Amino acid sequence: MRGRRAAYVALAVAALALAGCGDSTKSSATEAPTGKPKATLKGTVGPGATISLKTEGGKPVKTLVSGIYVFEVDDLSESHNFHLTGPGIDEKTLIEATATDRFTRTLEPGRYTFVCDAHEDSMHGSFTVSGGS
Repeated sequence: MRGRRAAYVALAVAALALAGCGDSTKSSATEAPTGKPKATLKGTVGPGATISLKTEGGKPVKTLVSGIYVFEVDDLSESHNFHLTGPGIDEKTLIEATATDRFTRTLEPGRYTFVCDAHEDSMHGSFTVSGGS
């Protein structure tokens, strides 16, 4: 029985890898929405123990109206990452690499958080999205 279970597990892992679930640069398979974005939001993590999400005007994001947004994330440290989660969203950069990532997502009403997974107790933030136009 154990041999059969191990074979099923190995087959499932292989199927996931072939399906593209092993991509280490993105954690979300969500396709980019079509339509005009409301704004571009700028996320930054590092080089020190800092993480932020700001508007195009440089103000911290606290509340947004639901809709399509572009996220530009500058990960400036090999010790940190930027991990955004919320209703239908789970996007992150790698801890062991620096990069600039750009993705477009539809934000639904709810609470969203962004953290450094390696230091989530001290490097975190959140914002809310309301319905409306």
